[in-house]
Amino acid sequence: MARATELELPFDVEALRAARAGKRLGRFCHYFETTDSTNSVAQQLARDGAAEGTVVIADAQTKGRGRLGRSWSSPPFRNLYLSVILRPPIALGEAPQLALVVGAAIAEAIREWAPHATLKWPNDVLLEGKKVSGALTELEVVSDGIAFVIAGIGVNLNIHDDELPDELRDKAIGLCSITGAAIDRVAFADTLLARLESLYDTYLSSGFAAIRPRWEQLSALTGRRLQVDDCGRRYAGIALGLADDGALRLRLDDGREQTIVAGDVTVVDGYAPGR
Repeated sequence: MARATELELPFDVEALRAARAGKRLGRFCHYFETTDSTNSVAQQLARDGAAEGTVVIADAQTKGRGRLGRSWSSPPFRNLYLSVILRPPIALGEAPQLALVVGAAIAEAIREWAPHATLKWPNDVLLEGKKVSGALTELEVVSDGIAFVIAGIGVNLNIHDDELPDELRDKAIGLCSITGAAIDRVAFADTLLARLESLYDTYLSSGFAAIRPRWEQLSALTGRRLQVDDCGRRYAGIALGLADDGALRLRLDDGREQTIVAGDVTVVDGYAPGR
């Protein structure tokens, strides 16, 4: 398998532009060798009027962001760090559903290389119980609704276990560790954007009801015992799947059902082999 010195080549943004010509997502691509955060760059571009579907890609981030205020490890040349500008004509209360749309698109793309990829609510993608991808959706609001949503996506493609920070080695994984070969980052980005465009269009035309079964088919959680930390409150119970609005349904130990709108999910007994 190719090691670090063989992979230190810049992302071929011209090849991605050619692959996405005529498409809505990725037709306009901005590339940076290094930036603080692709989400931050995309936010400024969106404020300046950039079209929906504009993509920002960096080969490294110095301040990559994840969910719940966490940082995202972003070593150069190995992985995919990508943000997309979306301008969905939806109500503000529906915006959290986009996080699940994005997660399903990432999982479906990863399954082109690793068919056993699964989803942890709302949008972490897992391989063998370890995180291979995460997403952060951030929105900006104006007086009459949503101005734009930035979908920031990080996928561990060509990072090996021994290159991960010590604190992540039992929690994260690179896709190359599953395939046994280096991943073509342009091919992966094209696949990801195609999946996201398809699911996003389905969501806009048919609502979350059309996305929910696809997300649940990918879920690593249904039927498993979870612990959920939600703004200082802790819940424990069995995951039942998604509610109609995308919230996580949890059967508590006393038999009541609790819906989780936001929170940090832990699978109490871990994942079965191959999950």
